[in-house]
Amino acid sequence: MAQWIMKRGAAAVRWALFLSGAVSFYGYVIALIAGVWWPYNAGLIATLVIMGLVVGLLNITAKEVMPYLVAAIAVVLIGNFEAFSSLNLVIAGLGDKINDIVAMMAIFTAPAAVVQAVRAGITLAKPGD
Repeated sequence: MAQWIMKRGAAAVRWALFLSGAVSFYGYVIALIAGVWWPYNAGLIATLVIMGLVVGLLNITAKEVMPYLVAAIAVVLIGNFEAFSSLNLVIAGLGDKINDIVAMMAIFTAPAAVVQAVRAGITLAKPGD
């Protein structure tokens, strides 16, 4: 793999960045589909965690770390809080489905947030500035 990247240079880097952006988009699509039809499926959870790690490692720039962490905190908190349960009073099962979707999005977002939190911690711990 490293030789392939060395041969192709900038084109390989552009392809890797494109691929990481696609992973980010499709991760949320998979989380949405999984939340509707297969919530808490072990294979989908593993897939979302791996995709989240890829996004955390490749897709978030230094300028985007803090906004991403704030958004990730919101998604993870809401995904674990079951904030939409009261919608079950409006339409039976609607709140549960929305909670499942947001929980799967939180499963996708959390690994990337951990990577970015470690990155921010390392940046803050560097001597200088």
